[in-house]
Amino acid sequence: MTDPEPLDPQPLAPPQPGPTSPAATPPSEAPPPAAPPAPDHPAERPGRRKLVIALVALHALSAVAAVVILTRQQKPTPGDGISTSGRLKLLAKREDVVGWVSIRGVIRESEGGRGWGEAGVQQWARRIRSLGDKNEVKAIVLDINSPGGTVGAVQELHSALLRVRREKNKPVVALLGDVAASGGFYLAAGCDKVVAHPGTLVGSIGVIFNSMNIEGLLAKVGVKADPIKSGKHKDIGSSARPMTPEERAILQGLIDNAYGQFLKAVMDGRGLKEEEARPLADGRIFTGDQAKANRLVDELGDSRDAIALAGKLGGISGTPKVLREGDGIESILGMLELGALSWLRPETKLLKELRDVAPSLEYRWLGF
Repeated sequence: MTDPEPLDPQPLAPPQPGPTSPAATPPSEAPPPAAPPAPDHPAERPGRRKLVIALVALHALSAVAAVVILTRQQKPTPGDGISTSGRLKLLAKREDVVGWVSIRGVIRESEGGRGWGEAGVQQWARRIRSLGDKNEVKAIVLDINSPGGTVGAVQELHSALLRVRREKNKPVVALLGDVAASGGFYLAAGCDKVVAHPGTLVGSIGVIFNSMNIEGLLAKVGVKADPIKSGKHKDIGSSARPMTPEERAILQGLIDNAYGQFLKAVMDGRGLKEEEARPLADGRIFTGDQAKANRLVDELGDSRDAIALAGKLGGISGTPKVLREGDGIESILGMLELGALSWLRPETKLLKELRDVAPSLEYRWLGF
């Protein structure tokens, strides 16, 4: 008996049609494998991919932020020496404490007006009001490290400070860090007492309107502004043309009016007469030591001195405990928004730079 012949590995032919089936396709014309169905909206696939990446990034950053915040909260707050669990016990006991709010950087409106993200006047004012509403908070330390900012934002915070002092009867002590100039000092003047380091840069009492003329630069690239306006002063402060003498006089009137408001805030806050305050309010800056000699600062010291002074003014005996407002979830959300979502808003950095040079009325020292 001979071995069977090996089978030729040919592809199987499709089944032959039955009596009721349509004509079969010849083996040589077999249909290609069916392609997977196309998505209903092909253009949405890249968007979905970005969304998935964003969600993964948010999840990862939230974990990192949580670790950072927990680590920070385990560290002693200046002057208190208590952990997170100790702080919770402190709140449960309603023990008298000193509140702490830090003002950092340029003082301006918060981005988008949301409750988190880049720190701004809305967050700071809310923290001040929140501490003022807590019965266990007997005094507040306002930790300032700022060259100032826009007029409206500075005055919003200044009003919040005065309201807490007046309506809640809570004394406020300003602690000045590296710099408390212009609007930063405007806030300090709204506090009961001011503590500064000997080398802190203080002062710059005054107002500035930022404007520049780039007409020559635009001409080099063939650009010429040609606005249509309802009145001759509608484009006052435009950087595309020279400022007229009449416009300069109008803007100087704005500066003088806002300067008078600043000078009055300093006089009222520091208990100075106009003839005492005006020579100090020509825009110059002082060291903390010089500022104390000119009665712009009450004491020279550090954070512990400011906490002790606030505790004394608030009637707290011994070394006061410190309660920081807004260092938890807001910090996490801020890190998420400014970190993970910044790639979705690539124009953010450019807009910030343009905002810094755009025409604006500011209580701000531009040397910082």
